[in-house]
Amino acid sequence: MMSRVIKKFFVASMIMWIAPVAILYGFNNHIFPGAGQLSSSSQTLLSGSLAVISVNLVIVLYIIMAMKETGSSEHQPDPAFLAEANASIKQPSNMTANDDTQAREKVE
Repeated sequence: MMSRVIKKFFVASMIMWIAPVAILYGFNNHIFPGAGQLSSSSQTLLSGSLAVISVNLVIVLYIIMAMKETGSSEHQPDPAFLAEANASIKQPSNMTANDDTQAREKVE
C-alpha cells in the first residue's frame, strides 16, 4: 500500500518538473508549430502561462487520485490520548478559579 503511494507521489513530482521544462524548451526552440511566428514577449508569456497551467493540472490530478484512493482501515485515535482527554474533561473546573485568584493577587 505504502509503496503505491510513494510511486504515485514520485511520478507526480517528476511530471511537475518535466512538463513545464518541456513546454518552455519547446517554445524557446520553436518545436511547437506556430511558436516561431510569435513575438519574443508573446512567446515568453504564452510558454510561462502554459507551464504554470501544466503544474496546476498535475496537482489537481494528484489530489483527485488521492481522494479516490480508499484506505484499508479507518483511522482510530490513540487510546492513551482518549483516556487522558476524558480524564481532563471529568476534572472539576475549580482549578481555573484558583488560577484567576492567583492572577488577581499578582496584579494588586
